[in-house]
Amino acid sequence: MPSVSSREPIATETVVIAPPAPVRRPAAKWVRLVLLVVGAALVLSFPTIAPNPYILSAGVVILNYAVLSTGWNFMGGFTGYISLGHAAYFGLGAYGTGLLIKYLALPGFVAWIVATVLVAIVAIPIGIAALRVRGASFVIVSIAFVLIMLLVFQSWREVTGGSEGLNVPRPFPGMLRPEHHRVFFYLFVAVLAFALLTWWIIDRSKFGTALKSIREDEDKAQALGVPTTRYKLIAYILSAFFVALGGGLYALWFGDLDPIFQFSILIGSYMVLMALLGGVRNLFGPLLGAVVVGIALEYFKLEFGDTQFHLIATGILLGVVVLFMPDGVIPAVGSLFRKKSDEASIREVTAAQLLEQNEKRTADAAGKETSA
Repeated sequence: MPSVSSREPIATETVVIAPPAPVRRPAAKWVRLVLLVVGAALVLSFPTIAPNPYILSAGVVILNYAVLSTGWNFMGGFTGYISLGHAAYFGLGAYGTGLLIKYLALPGFVAWIVATVLVAIVAIPIGIAALRVRGASFVIVSIAFVLIMLLVFQSWREVTGGSEGLNVPRPFPGMLRPEHHRVFFYLFVAVLAFALLTWWIIDRSKFGTALKSIREDEDKAQALGVPTTRYKLIAYILSAFFVALGGGLYALWFGDLDPIFQFSILIGSYMVLMALLGGVRNLFGPLLGAVVVGIALEYFKLEFGDTQFHLIATGILLGVVVLFMPDGVIPAVGSLFRKKSDEASIREVTAAQLLEQNEKRTADAAGKETSA
């Protein structure tokens, strides 16, 4: 009788087997930890190494972008719902802080916290209405919301100041401008750290897993018992809360509010671009995107003044990201250092190769028993 290994038909068959699970390398963990420490040290030392107040103020603007894009990522990153209207919550947080100071004479930072909580409460009915639709319909609803807020705050001149804007008193009136920038730089760092920590905790929780299942296949998640409507609403409120937190702190720092800027669709588009550029599924993705886009915007505005060239450059950057790095910079760079064996989910071998591997394992085992 011929041996099994000599049968020609079997040798042409293909068997699909799963690869061994990728081994967690301790070195990679240490590399990430070192990068985190170095990055934190660079951020915290930036106010002391900034050459002039303008560069320091640009750093504050970039941190504000980082807070906004990270806040947006609570909704867009976890659930996959793309909102271009989150500038509405940025504007509501800013104007809410200013109006509470102006009409209720609340201390600046108290007004900031109260306004943020009020915006989160307002987001509940808005979220219930907006999350009844998906996809492009949700995008259109989000844009409609920010346009409505723009018209309201621009037309309600008696309360908001209309097109003339609203002046927000500084919380530190006797402080010089450079020191003022330095203090708010660290305040924005604290808010960003709070947002990142919250995102990290949710990402590793059962709630975060449920949100990500909504992102991958909402209908299947709902069929498996995930309360998709309630979870989406919670993510929406959290997102509005952190974006409003950034808006209120911006009002205290900058001092002058304009409804055309505060409720601009461009602000919402920047949030989306920054998160997509860095990677919506990565903790530091929106932060990296904010640094890249923020520096680019400041450079183009400085070089080309009041022209609209920075808008063209932003559009080109968004197109490049969508076409060549759809998952963001961090996943794209990470894939360059990842071995091909770790990237594959399955591998194919012929039956003859499989039999040869089994025979070799059997011979090795027999040899060890003989020697023993």
